[in-house]
Amino acid sequence: MIDASKPRPKAAILREKGSNSEREMANAMYLAGFDVRDVHMTDLITGRETLEDIQFIGAVGGFSNSDVLGSAKGWAGAFLYNEKAKTALDQFFARPDTLSVGICNGCQLFMELELINPDHAVHGKMLHNNSGKHESNFVSVKVQENNSIMLKSLAGATLGVWISHGEGKFSLPEAENQYNIVAKYAYDQYPHNPNGSDYNTAMMCDASGRHLVTMPHIERSVFQWNWAHYPAGRKDEVSPWIEAFVNARQWIEARNQ
Repeated sequence: MIDASKPRPKAAILREKGSNSEREMANAMYLAGFDVRDVHMTDLITGRETLEDIQFIGAVGGFSNSDVLGSAKGWAGAFLYNEKAKTALDQFFARPDTLSVGICNGCQLFMELELINPDHAVHGKMLHNNSGKHESNFVSVKVQENNSIMLKSLAGATLGVWISHGEGKFSLPEAENQYNIVAKYAYDQYPHNPNGSDYNTAMMCDASGRHLVTMPHIERSVFQWNWAHYPAGRKDEVSPWIEAFVNARQWIEARNQ
């Protein structure tokens, strides 16, 4: 339950020219109890926004800069080559009281910026789907036993979720045990695994469990009517995916006490 007498923790959505799904992300955060701020890259580049009072950020879906430079590579460049934006993001990730989720294009962004496994000598990347084409489908994922603050409470669940991407293949050069794989596609054959990801990876987090990347769009799968199929007879107002955002809010509130 959300205690209306307490101030809501502050979250922000990050977006770039061409981004989408920012409203779905903002709505999921708001429903889970966050005060949500809209942050465009121009806000970070100019210094209008510093993220100093933000504890949870969500980098949203594509297609930033129309993916003309590759998936999220232009967006990553906007951080790497703009001092104020880079400083804001670096300082956010350096703080111990922050959480983040990168979804689809946001996942590609965080992987391109090497934020999830910063200690690896050779970093994982996002590559073109094995099919050679954009994939948009409703698939199922199995949540593994994991240390993700957002998703560890859903371990063991198999849930439907939307995907929509052209470069969603996790290319992971290290052994599987070197990664914190949070969820895998429920079946490893195409089209159930729509991209051919190594180790059937759909979602992954950093060693601390605070920073999550996911190619499937959990924020687009929050309501029953979002799903291509929903179990008959259930009266849920929201789907289990909202729990990820609620878990984020509860962790932050516990830290703020």
